[in-house]
Amino acid sequence: MHYLSVSLILYLFWLILSGHFTPLLLTLGALSAMLSTWLLWRMDKVDKTAVFLIPNLALLSYGFWLLWELVKANINVARRIWDPALPVEPGWARLPVTVSSPMQKALYANSITLTPGTLTADVFDDHFLVHHLCKQGLEELHEGEMERRIRRTGI
Repeated sequence: MHYLSVSLILYLFWLILSGHFTPLLLTLGALSAMLSTWLLWRMDKVDKTAVFLIPNLALLSYGFWLLWELVKANINVARRIWDPALPVEPGWARLPVTVSSPMQKALYANSITLTPGTLTADVFDDHFLVHHLCKQGLEELHEGEMERRIRRTGI
């Protein structure tokens, strides 16, 4: 039943993004949703853990917060590129993490990578290896606001 609902949600998402309702494209969208669901089923079979993500208000709130952080980081990186007075000090750092679930770690690592100026290069049990464009981006990660918000999502 879980895989049927996943397939239907993927198909509905495809329909919303596509906006095309010709028979050929409807069929291709359905086949794409079924293929993606089959791949999910195979991955669940290999690692023997099905992951259920139930969206909630905290997760939606995190999404909007992350979008705003992305805008601010884009502006910061653009300013550093255009203004030679602003320092660009690339480097590597170890970022301690306290999130424990695989879903939270994945969300945290991907959120860091999505944010311009930072990149998660490797994930370990107790820390991430992060590349940063400037110290400011790394300091913001060390403050832990992103990690606190991810913990509040309850995923």
